[in-house]
Amino acid sequence: MKAVSERVKARLRRNRPMATISMRMPEDVIEDLKEIAPALGFSGYQPLMRAYIGQGLRRDQARLDGSEVQLLTESLRKQGVGDAVISAAIAEARMRSA
Repeated sequence: MKAVSERVKARLRRNRPMATISMRMPEDVIEDLKEIAPALGFSGYQPLMRAYIGQGLRRDQARLDGSEVQLLTESLRKQGVGDAVISAAIAEARMRSA
């Protein structure tokens, strides 16, 4: 995971590279997004979705920066453990603690 300062610098760059994705969402959610986007000053529902995703992502990154989970994840990556294995282990641990 990149350091906070690296991520902030990357976000401030103009014309960041974009990737096209395909995502299934309920039609009523899309209609709600289309309706609310102009009222919030967005040109359409996709920029609003990007804003929502960005807000959640920044919140979670701030919560995880320096956390034991992040430090352990970085250590496991350095040891050659793949992301899929790390994600599965975190999910299993969360299920056990719930």
